[in-house]
Amino acid sequence: MMFCSHSGAAGGCLADRVGNADAGRCGHTALRDPERGSGTVLAAGLALVVMMAMALMLLLAQSAVLASRAASASDLAALAAADALRGITDGEPCTVASEVAVRHGATVVGCTESAGQTIEVRTELVERSVFGAASGRARAGPPP
Repeated sequence: MMFCSHSGAAGGCLADRVGNADAGRCGHTALRDPERGSGTVLAAGLALVVMMAMALMLLLAQSAVLASRAASASDLAALAAADALRGITDGEPCTVASEVAVRHGATVVGCTESAGQTIEVRTELVERSVFGAASGRARAGPPP
């Protein structure tokens, strides 16, 4: 506990004169450091920047996973369509590709048959991220 000891001409609280943080208890106003609390503001700003960077990293990771899923769906759909085109399995190639894509959470955007019993399939995932829909493209045909 600090005591106020006033001394006539010198005036002021003893706590004020020695620079004690408890100087305000005497009823006198001590000069305050203008930068007091700036570390808290700096730490809060740094924490906000770190949280924003982590959120961006999570969104980019989600987009990468969705792109991988779209590529897998188009690969599998193209392989199934190529088998149907060659007569190894039953069905119309593009219909088979569409069925396989739906099982993997994607829709067929394009399906074209090319020369040499090859087929190209483009898919788009039903699930979307903040950056848009993930799409995949694959081409399949008979072994060389």
